[in-house]
Amino acid sequence: MIDLPKNKKLILFDGICNLCNDSVLKVIKYDRKNIFIFTALQSETGKKVIDHLKIDISKIDSIILFEPEVSFDIKSTAALKIMNDFGGFWKATQLFFIFPERIRNLVYDFIAKNRYKWFGKRESCMLPTPELKEKFLE
Repeated sequence: MIDLPKNKKLILFDGICNLCNDSVLKVIKYDRKNIFIFTALQSETGKKVIDHLKIDISKIDSIILFEPEVSFDIKSTAALKIMNDFGGFWKATQLFFIFPERIRNLVYDFIAKNRYKWFGKRESCMLPTPELKEKFLE
């Protein structure tokens, strides 16, 4: 397994997706407790984590929230858990847990399936600015 920073939650995201990259920037903005770090699914670290977790990303097409030695979550559950850590009014998003995961993931999958068409994609993964570099694993 790879060596990850202690007491951090790793978000694996689609590095070429404009929606995903914008979402990462939003997470950074609202991560006042500085608990999240990031890596693209396409990166070397991302591939190692995916292999470690034995996830077939061709079948899930999702973000992954990985808490080493705790758990990992995908799709809507990952998104809701991320928003919960923002605190404040973001805690209201936890109301969506009243819906079965299967129903939440239908909405998630619909957006994921259309994300390139609606938001576009990049030729390569986002390069973080020097100020944000410490939040990204390669």
